[in-house]
Amino acid sequence: MVKVLVYRKCSTCRRALKWLEQNNINFEERPIVEENPSFDELKEWYGKSGLPLKKFFNTSGNIYKQMNLKDKLGDMSEEEQLKLLAADGMLVKRPLVVGEDFVITGFKESEWEQKLK
Repeated sequence: MVKVLVYRKCSTCRRALKWLEQNNINFEERPIVEENPSFDELKEWYGKSGLPLKKFFNTSGNIYKQMNLKDKLGDMSEEEQLKLLAADGMLVKRPLVVGEDFVITGFKESEWEQKLK
């Protein structure tokens, strides 16, 4: 079973949940705003993902833009970036899928098919 962190008002998250159901994939849903990932969780998932840390940021979100993070992230340490992500679930790219040995940020059907089927 995978853990899927979502924001229900997000159309991409709703499409992703529908895809999981249509493909009979067992998952545990976690609301990303109400149960924001902790620093330790994010650090573990980042290490497991093999992705650049920037991929964990919701770069199209209002908070990301308001904080001008596009220009600031490059000057921040990994620890500072992880703390920032842990401070507000709306900064985290979603949906975020956490499996036994993988982590996926965002919803790209081809990538989900590879990892989840």
